[in-house]
Amino acid sequence: MRTGLYPGTFDPLTLGHIDIIRRACVLVDRLVIGVAINRDKGPLFSLEERVAMIEAEAPGLTNGTGCEIVVHPFENLLIDCAKDVGAGLIIRGLRAVADFEYEYQMVGMNRALDDSVETVFLMAEARHQAIASKLVKEIARLGGDVSKFVRPAVNRALVDKLGG
Repeated sequence: MRTGLYPGTFDPLTLGHIDIIRRACVLVDRLVIGVAINRDKGPLFSLEERVAMIEAEAPGLTNGTGCEIVVHPFENLLIDCAKDVGAGLIIRGLRAVADFEYEYQMVGMNRALDDSVETVFLMAEARHQAIASKLVKEIARLGGDVSKFVRPAVNRALVDKLGG
């Protein structure tokens, strides 16, 4: 069984994330969505809320591939999380060239820690390349419409959380 790990904070889950999840399901038999606790980022949504958002959306994202999707919170090193869940593949989404520089460094460090785990980059579809959780939160905070960037349930959660 091929297991992949798609890590992120998912604060909130966007259509860009969903695009990568759907496409990753074609590559692996089991996709673990690693929800990073990452206290340094100061997420808008709690870990429990982020996990619930992903779990609510996950069943419809397998594209009939038979891929099993598992949501797994983690706070340790990414490479250790990959070992914990039995992933031989880390899946990372890229939106722009700017993402690549950071991701390139991460791959180098992860390979130095454990060269048995590969990293695969998936480019977001063109219509999703500008979507960033940080920008979605800022637009929502300022009363803007983010329905083009997130699923309806996530949009409602943003409105509820931000009082809009």
